[in-house]
Amino acid sequence: MIKHIVMWTLQDEAEGSSAAENAKKIKEMLEGLNGKIPGLKHLEVGLDIFQASPAWQVVLYSELESREALQGYQQHPEHQRCVEFVKKVVVDRGVVDYEI
Repeated sequence: MIKHIVMWTLQDEAEGSSAAENAKKIKEMLEGLNGKIPGLKHLEVGLDIFQASPAWQVVLYSELESREALQGYQQHPEHQRCVEFVKKVVVDRGVVDYEI
């Protein structure tokens, strides 16, 4: 199993919305992928509640069946639609993938 974790810091304003509004949209879009992508076992998105500094405002936690499933997830058209939006509203990104 692969665990795929991504964290984002958002622009204060982008695409006509505040960072908080864009964070909610990212959460909704990504969590909407559950059940749509082969090999994606679980995906959840959390929003920072303490506004830590330096901040990661949004975090994605997902579990995939295999490395191949992660590759398929990353290339899937529904995921790519999310990526297009996320790229427009983020300032920074961190990612880690590990296998258990």
